[in-house]
Amino acid sequence: MQVKFHRVDLPFANPFRIAYQTSTVANTLRVELTDAPFVGRGEALGVGYHHETIDSILAQLLSIRTELSAGISRHELTHLLPPGGARNAIDCALWDLEAKRTGKRAWELAGLQSVRGLFTDHTIGLDTPEKMAEAAAALRRYSRLKLKLSGDGDLERVRAVRTARPEAELIVDANQAWTEDQLRDLAPQLADVGVRLVEQPLPVGKDGALSSYRSPVPLCADESCQTADSLADLVGKYQYVNIKLDKTGGLTEALRLVHEAKQRDMKLMVGCMAGSSLSMAPAFIVGQFCEFVDLDGPLLSAYDIDHPIRYDGGRMHPPERALWG
Repeated sequence: MQVKFHRVDLPFANPFRIAYQTSTVANTLRVELTDAPFVGRGEALGVGYHHETIDSILAQLLSIRTELSAGISRHELTHLLPPGGARNAIDCALWDLEAKRTGKRAWELAGLQSVRGLFTDHTIGLDTPEKMAEAAAALRRYSRLKLKLSGDGDLERVRAVRTARPEAELIVDANQAWTEDQLRDLAPQLADVGVRLVEQPLPVGKDGALSSYRSPVPLCADESCQTADSLADLVGKYQYVNIKLDKTGGLTEALRLVHEAKQRDMKLMVGCMAGSSLSMAPAFIVGQFCEFVDLDGPLLSAYDIDHPIRYDGGRMHPPERALWG
């Protein structure tokens, strides 16, 4: 099997700011696995707060190039690489390759006979209340907005967006930036303005306080939820978990996380680390099981890959065969 790795940098349409960083470009690594005449592709960005970079992902991939060239299964991959961007790129390429070999769609291989279109939110990066309200007003085609927050001034930001978009569904993402006191103060007020979900309010390792807290707005674990093995520590603290393929190390583990979360009566969100439609396509399958969908990476980018996923406002159509799966 031929193995190729390509670095592709995707500029954001506008600088994108969250609680702990501002980005102007999404750095991605694409994988091609060729078993002539079939080519399987995958794309990963890695997990920045785990200090993954394109260089570290590439180093992991090069370390198993011999095994990849010989041909491996998705199960064998789990023993070669830990969860993260490198395993995600290979795992998704293997799903794509199997779909092409069998003539089936990847969602059929995942046990789904058909898929539905999804409605994704559109993320508004952290900014002043006025700037975030302006962005919200410009996004009237999107019925659900996700607001990046950081602590001080967050209520003003949310209220400004609510004034600009009184009909929109709002979810907020603190990216670990709040304290327990801030959560207890903000949550009732966020409920009053109709916020439907709060993502990762407290830092990883400091969310034990949530065990004795009943939030008026449902809480979703993001950075605290990596793989299915994370779930045991999240029950009783969060009502939702956010599944991202770069965290799980691919679609295979993501589907295991879906199953395990449902067994524990936890609800689901699917998210992304930005990226092109090639990153969104396998996550689209996970989205079939989710109440909240945050697969807006291509909407934030200045351009996309060939044969992109089609978005009609927030409506996301299934990926074409020519793209993936």
